[in-house]
Amino acid sequence: MPAPERIPPRSVTTAELLAKGELKVRGRIREASNAVLYCSVSYEGRDAFCVYKPIAGERPLWDFPDGTLAQREVAAYAVSEATGWGLVPATVLRDGPYGEGMCQLWIEASPEAELLALVDREEPEEGWKAIGFAEVGEGETALLVHADDVRLRRLAVLDAVINNADRKGGHLLPAGEGQLYGIDHGVTFNAENKLRTLLWGWAGESLPPEAVEVLASLRDGLAPGAPLATRLAELITAAEIDATRARVDAMLTSGKHPEPSGEWPAIPWPPV
Repeated sequence: MPAPERIPPRSVTTAELLAKGELKVRGRIREASNAVLYCSVSYEGRDAFCVYKPIAGERPLWDFPDGTLAQREVAAYAVSEATGWGLVPATVLRDGPYGEGMCQLWIEASPEAELLALVDREEPEEGWKAIGFAEVGEGETALLVHADDVRLRRLAVLDAVINNADRKGGHLLPAGEGQLYGIDHGVTFNAENKLRTLLWGWAGESLPPEAVEVLASLRDGLAPGAPLATRLAELITAAEIDATRARVDAMLTSGKHPEPSGEWPAIPWPPV
């Protein structure tokens, strides 16, 4: 009698792990303005660390509806995945020890990667892009620069699409194997233009061909009834989806990276 066929164990995806796994709170990240909990998550033999941000721990904001930041983080992940660039760690909306909230894979940053710098120069050196001058002491300023890095440029395009109002240096996580992640996307997708970022180095420059191709794909995915639009409709408002379509169309029409509007400070504070 032949031996029964052995079925290999099913591979648990990261999304499944985050959505269905058992969350255990290990600590709290106190530097954050909202409740951010460092957790372990386990499911069917797979384990990882993650960040859990309960909606109940969100502080009210004057320009965003209460209790919507977690959904915006998940929406940012959905758009990131649609670009194919993988710029946002896996993120889900789920129930947890303190109620519904956002759960995102924890990323260990590589401390040796230098993406931002303050330099005592009037112009950036080759390989760097100027952001602007920053006060570093009484009557002293230095030039704030970011790396002329294709990964940052992709993130600048993503931020323009999702209308990121808070792209700080501390929200950039270079990881192993050349990967770069952006985190903290709670203040995104506002229907009004609120882009605030450190990644202005390409402002007004022509978009690279890969960005134009990605934006064209996003335009298709954001069409009414298309998969990305359907997913976003579960997370943000119809007006916010319409505004996202308009931002994509505007970049495709201009063929350029957006420039600061001049209506409010273009750089978040503190910048890191």
